[in-house]
This record gives sequence, structure tokens and C-alpha cells, in this order.
Amino acid sequence: MNGFQCIYIPVGVGTYHMETAQDQFERSIKALMSADESIICPEKILLSVDELREYVKDKTPDHIIFQNITFANGAYMSEVLRTFDAPMLLWTLREPVIDGGRLRSNSLTGAYSAANALRAFNDRPFMWCFGAPEEDSVISAIRAYLSAAKLKKAMKSLRMAAIGLTPQGFGFGRALDSELMNTFGVELESVEARELIDMAKSYTDEECKEFTDMTASVTCGLEKTPVKNVADHSRLLKAYTEFVKSHNIGALASRCWPDFFTAYGTPVCTVLSMLNDEGIASACEADIYGALSMWIGMQLSGEPVFFGDPVSLDEKESSITYWHCGAGACSLARKDTGAVVGVHPNRKIGPAMDFGCEAFPEATIFRIGRQPDGTFRFFIAEGEALDKPKQFIGTSIVVKTENPSRDIVEDSILNGFEPHFVVMKGHFAKELEALALMMGFEVYGY
Repeated sequence: MNGFQCIYIPVGVGTYHMETAQDQFERSIKALMSADESIICPEKILLSVDELREYVKDKTPDHIIFQNITFANGAYMSEVLRTFDAPMLLWTLREPVIDGGRLRSNSLTGAYSAANALRAFNDRPFMWCFGAPEEDSVISAIRAYLSAAKLKKAMKSLRMAAIGLTPQGFGFGRALDSELMNTFGVELESVEARELIDMAKSYTDEECKEFTDMTASVTCGLEKTPVKNVADHSRLLKAYTEFVKSHNIGALASRCWPDFFTAYGTPVCTVLSMLNDEGIASACEADIYGALSMWIGMQLSGEPVFFGDPVSLDEKESSITYWHCGAGACSLARKDTGAVVGVHPNRKIGPAMDFGCEAFPEATIFRIGRQPDGTFRFFIAEGEALDKPKQFIGTSIVVKTENPSRDIVEDSILNGFEPHFVVMKGHFAKELEALALMMGFEVYGY
């Protein structure tokens, strides 16, 4: 991400075995470069607080990797904390040689000193990893923490839109603009659904032809939808697209039922599906925190995500089916069916998406949730998306979870989680856990 700065701060004292220290320093830089070549590294180990101060004086880090090459007292960390307020990874090296002779590094004791300073300094949250530079667990941890730090910074540039209010009984998706800004750094713009409907009604068929062609090119069976509904869908897609572009929106949550059936006559489901494939995280039922969960999933995976309700449970298979009534990015559809267009299961009006999602070997289920006291929490579970056909009218995906699905469902119900979840391609539990720690959120890891 442009403008993101991560700095590596390797500290030590010159009374330890400096040949070993230099070797660990060089290997650590090699490991860091393999994780992210943009990490800023010093030319030498920082062997005094004065050297540390000189190194960091012109830096404005968004993330810090602090490492005890050898033992160093808490004054080094205190200097960093006095200077910066940025997410921190404390990397402790494995003692390289145990032979009954001299203690070469003593990085572990240094970590205790650094961590003590961290907790004493306003109880600053931090991440910790342990291991030699070549260990896979170390490289994966560094990559995960950097991804989370980049994501946290990117949220500060995100503009979201709430299009209409949540329906009655769906208040869990509502968000205050001040709350989103203070907690996540996200700017929220709110408009009435009728404003987008009025925009759509103002367009001619000719003005919307490109949107009709666009939808037809990525779906199957659009020609079965009544001509008027296809035209109204295209008008609505143009309205949403123009709104997103003119207001620089990166994610949105839209009211859907009943307005788009009763006041407009055509559902918004396929519009939201198309926007998701264009990289705009778009949630239905006006669920703002659902849309933000989608956006986070899309940033991590680099692809559209599925958004739906948990509707079915299979204990023997250890699977959970997620479904929604007509929205789903077309690129998620099974290859043997394609993104089939049908009708909304309750209102019997189209176009609405009607397909099962393709299988993928690694999946993460995620949700930004809220505790009864208003604080935030993350639901995180990993598994795989199974090769299953469409389960019900609408869109669906079946996820086999790593832990027993019955336990996941039971515990998340008893803990009062919201009924909308995101399914993303890839395993991203480490990144999400790191992001939660950076933001001070509780993690419900399943």
C-alpha cells in the first residue's frame, strides 16, 4: 500500500557475543526482505539508546518490528514508545547455541524487559513471535502482522455508504458515523434508498444499455427475466455505479426489501452482486458492519467474498451452509452452472442471483460483531468450501469447518452473534487476530 512504512528496530548491547549477533542480524534482514521488501532496516545493530534515537528520528512508522538481537534493557523499548504510537511486533530470537559455554544472545530475557515496558506504558497492545530467522512460523507471522497493519491504515481512507435504513428487527447492522470514524477510522455517508431509486428512474434505456450488456456478459439466463425488470435493473445498476464513483465509496450497505419490490418493482440483489465483482463490498439488508466485514475480507483475499445467513447445519459432515436470497458475486458461481439469474424466493421477482458457489480448499468465515455493551469483537473460523450444488433458491456456499460445526453454531448463538457472515477464499485467521489485537477487540476464534 502506498505510504505504508514499517521499520525494523534491532537492539542489543556490545558485551554479548557480537559475531553471533551480527550473524543473527544479517539473517533477520534476509528473512524480513522475504516477507516484504519495503521494510526499512538500519545498517547495523543499534547498540545504545542514542543510536536508536538517531535511527528513528526521521521515521513515521505505521508498524514496528522490534527485535532483541541480544539482551537490552527496557530503556530501548521506552524510547520507542515515547517516540511512536504504532502497532508493534516483538520478535524474539531462539538462543542459537546451547553448549554449556557462554550465553550468546539472551534475546528471550530482552523480550521480557521490552514487554514489561510495553505493558507499563498505557498497557500498549503488541504482537509477539519467537524463532530463528529461517523458521516458517516466523515469516508467516511477520507477513500476517504486516497485512493487518496495512489493513488498519487502509481503513482510515475508506468511505462507506448506508443506503436506506435497516428493516425492523435488523438493527444489528446499524452504525453511527461518529462510531465508525472513532473506532475504525471509516467515513460514513448516509442516503435514502429513494434517492437511488429516483436516480434510476431518470435514465433512459439507451443510457443504460452498457449496464444491460455488462450484466448479460457475466450471468446465465438473464433473457428469461421480463424485459421491464431487466431494464429497471440496468437503470438501478447505473445509479449505484454513478453514486459509488461520484462519492468515492469503497463499501456500502443497501436496504433491499421491501422498498425495491414495492416502490420500484425490481430487486437490488443483482446490482449488489455486480458491485461486489467490481471491488465494491456491497451488503444487503443495510448491514453496515456486514459490509465492513466484506471489505476486510476482500482486502485480505484480493477477491469478492460471499455474504449470507447460516441456514443449515450438518454435524456428520461438520459443515455450515451460508445462504442469501439473491445476492452473490458472479465470479463465485460454480463453473458448471455459471452465475444463474432467477427470481427472489419470496417475492418471485427478478433478476436475482440463483446459484451455488464454487469449491475452494481454504476458507475463512468472519464477522465484525458487537457485544451487548457496545464493544466490538471478531468471529473467526477456518475450513474449506465444499463442492456442493445450490442448496436453496438464492445463492449458497457450504463450508466444512476445521472444528465441529455444531460447536461453532451453538457457541456463536449462545454468545449472540449477528446472523450475517462473510466467507472469503483463503485462511486469514492470523491476520484477523492481529487486526483485532491492534484495535483492542475480543476474538472469538472457532
